[in-house]
Amino acid sequence: MISLFVDGDACPVKAEIEKVAARHGLTVTIVSNGGLRPSANPLLRHVTVAEGADAADNWIVDHIAAGDICITADIPLASRCLDKGARVLGPNGKPFTAEGIGMALGMRELSRHLRELTPGGQTHHSGFSSRDRSRFLGELENTIMALRRSAALAR
Repeated sequence: MISLFVDGDACPVKAEIEKVAARHGLTVTIVSNGGLRPSANPLLRHVTVAEGADAADNWIVDHIAAGDICITADIPLASRCLDKGARVLGPNGKPFTAEGIGMALGMRELSRHLRELTPGGQTHHSGFSSRDRSRFLGELENTIMALRRSAALAR
């Protein structure tokens, strides 16, 4: 059974995840440091972790397994989930892969360094668009179907 784990504090696609999970009958665990309104949907579970850097990430990594899906924009968390055999999608619909995660980690470090060099420490980020939301929905659907096909072939 596929489970979805959501890095919930800043996830802009929670409603989309809920719709797709309901259509497929999948359980979703939304992990956050608090402040999220729980859903009445019985397939959704909310986990509030203690404050602190990486507390939500650590909880997800401790509970995710091969064949599960993690939704996160956090590149180090994505890397840790990939190491456990899970699939990982960014909220913009772009999948993190074992082949590309090293480059993503390197670019993250470069961006951090550039922020340190920039007065005020800020860089420009493009907004989250309806195109990102649409790409996410399609990619989540494709990922679920691919995992189901793999499970069926393994039987």
